[in-house]
Amino acid sequence: MNDWANLADAARLGGAVIYPLTLLAIAALAITLDRAYAFWRFARLPEWADPERGFAPLEDHSSAQVRARLPEGLPPRHALRRLGRLLDDERTPLWRIEARLEAAAAQIERDMSRGLWLLETIVTAAPLLGLLGTIVGMMHSFKLIGGDGLVNPSGVTGGVAQALIATAIGLVIALVALFAFNFFSRRIERLMDELESFANEAVSELRLTAERTGRVS
Repeated sequence: MNDWANLADAARLGGAVIYPLTLLAIAALAITLDRAYAFWRFARLPEWADPERGFAPLEDHSSAQVRARLPEGLPPRHALRRLGRLLDDERTPLWRIEARLEAAAAQIERDMSRGLWLLETIVTAAPLLGLLGTIVGMMHSFKLIGGDGLVNPSGVTGGVAQALIATAIGLVIALVALFAFNFFSRRIERLMDELESFANEAVSELRLTAERTGRVS
């Protein structure tokens, strides 16, 4: 009960700033979980598509063979499947396939970055809101100082200590959001590198087919 009372006192001293801090914490957690699921569901690449492992050779170099390498277990909106669908029509000129692959990769990057701008904003906003809450709490604490001196020194110092909780909460939220933002930003960069390698490999295979069959691309 004392712990809950202390938390209530800290929230009271922090003022209304505690409520937006709570909203920021919920938003940061929701974005982190949402992006973690999105990367787990739609951005995991099979071993053969990992550029660090090298691409497995094809028996022939047709678009059907390239598409056949995509596992059936991948969800329809998986990044590889979104690129693989662009290889369906072998009559499409290679320059058109390359342009569509670039557009699809840009759209994938936008989709995977969804919500990260808000996470980046939380990194900056949470400490500032925490500092504002601390200032408000200290102003309330200093009201205990009367015109003739300190009325209740222990009350002032205790109030200041509790007011600092707002800054601590803001810093914790900002740190968690910062680590999550940096992780997902780095993961997006790696995903785009992997997709670029896969697309280049697929286009190279199709270009080799065009050269062998004399198809104009």
